[in-house]
Amino acid sequence: MGILEDKSNARLFYKYLSKVYDRINSFNWNEEMRAEALSWLEFGDDPRVLDVGCGTGFGTEGLLEHADDVHGLDQSIHQMEKAFEKFGKRDRVNFYRGDAERLPFRDDAFDVVWSSGSIEYWPNPVEGLRELRRVAKPGGQVLVVGPDYPHNPILQRVADAIMLFYDADEADRMFEAAGYEEFEHHIQQATPQSPRAITTVARVPDDGESPDESAAAATDADPSAPGAE
Repeated sequence: MGILEDKSNARLFYKYLSKVYDRINSFNWNEEMRAEALSWLEFGDDPRVLDVGCGTGFGTEGLLEHADDVHGLDQSIHQMEKAFEKFGKRDRVNFYRGDAERLPFRDDAFDVVWSSGSIEYWPNPVEGLRELRRVAKPGGQVLVVGPDYPHNPILQRVADAIMLFYDADEADRMFEAAGYEEFEHHIQQATPQSPRAITTVARVPDDGESPDESAAAATDADPSAPGAE
C-alpha cells in the first residue's frame, strides 16, 4: 500500500495541495480530457449525479454542464472549501464530507456516479467501487478515472510507494470483484509527456435486489456539510 493510500496521510497531503491544486491539475487532467470522459456518459432527462472525491470541483464543473441535480463528496474539507468558492455551499451543488468506501447515501440514488482522481487514495478500491455501484441506479453508469500504471520499472517502484496505479488487467479484476459485468477502459493523456489516466465507464447491473433503506443514514458525512462552516 502506498503512503497516500492511508486516509490520514491523504488528508494532510491535500491540506497543503489544495492551495495550488487547480494550477497543477491541468498538467495531468485537463478540460479536454474531462469533456471526452463526459461524452462517454448517458445523462438522460433530469439526471441526479454524484461526484465522489470531488476535491476542488473540477469534475463537478463539467457535470454541471449536463445536470442540475449535482452532489459532491470528499474527505478533505480543505479541498471542498475551494469548491465552495466556485459553487457556493448550498447553491448549485450539494456538498458532503465523507468516505468513498462508506458513502452516506441510500441505494439506487443516482443516475450517474463520477469519480476522477480519487480511487488512487482508497485503501480498499474494490470496496469503494462496490459503494459506487450500490448508490447508482440499475442501468445507470459509473465513471472512474485513475492513474495508469507506468511502463518504466523505476517509475513503477516510485508509483507503488506512493499510491494506487493500475493497468487495464488490474482494472478488470477490481471492477469484476466489485460486481460490474459491463465496462470499458480508455487511456487519456494531456500531453505526450504527461502521466496517463485510465478511465473506466461501467454499466450498473440490475441484480434484482431491493434497496436497503438503512443505507440512507449519513453516519460518515460531516454533519456540517453541505455548507460546512
